[in-house]
Amino acid sequence: MSLETLKNSLPPYAKDLKLNLSTLASEPALTEQQRNGTFVAAALASRNPGVIAAVADEFGSRMTAEAVTAAKAAAAMMAMNNVYYRFAHLVSNRDYQSMPAKLRMSVIGKPGVDKTDFELWSLAVSAINGCGACVDAHERELRKAGMNAEAIQAAVRIAAVVHATAATLGGEAAFEASELTAV
Repeated sequence: MSLETLKNSLPPYAKDLKLNLSTLASEPALTEQQRNGTFVAAALASRNPGVIAAVADEFGSRMTAEAVTAAKAAAAMMAMNNVYYRFAHLVSNRDYQSMPAKLRMSVIGKPGVDKTDFELWSLAVSAINGCGACVDAHERELRKAGMNAEAIQAAVRIAAVVHATAATLGGEAAFEASELTAV
């Protein structure tokens, strides 16, 4: 499945998502690897098989095997970390914030790609998963590495549109399967 096929599968009311996917596919604020990896990591975080397939075909095919693996690793690690650190941030008992996580995260230290790219993909996934503590931590690391606000925002915009596409397609599939389709 291609990006064009994915866009064409969106309902007419989601025209803005189609336009945003087209614009973000050539987002100039990011390098090609950053852009492609952000699409891949965000698609994996979306958990929608159709979106994952289309993004893998369109963007994953333009990446090295190492970069694809790193984007997958960012999605996997943030799926774990976002739950843990969101808990530690949201729970009233502050003891958890000073306790070590005791979770293996060695890929973060050696992701197989430029650390900045991995941080960017981790930020995009953390935005989708709604972990404020992780969003803050990754944004801070990206700024320390010299990435500007426009590039960081571009990655989050990609994450937002990929997630919205997945949510819309999933919602449409559920709606069509319901008894409400006659409405």
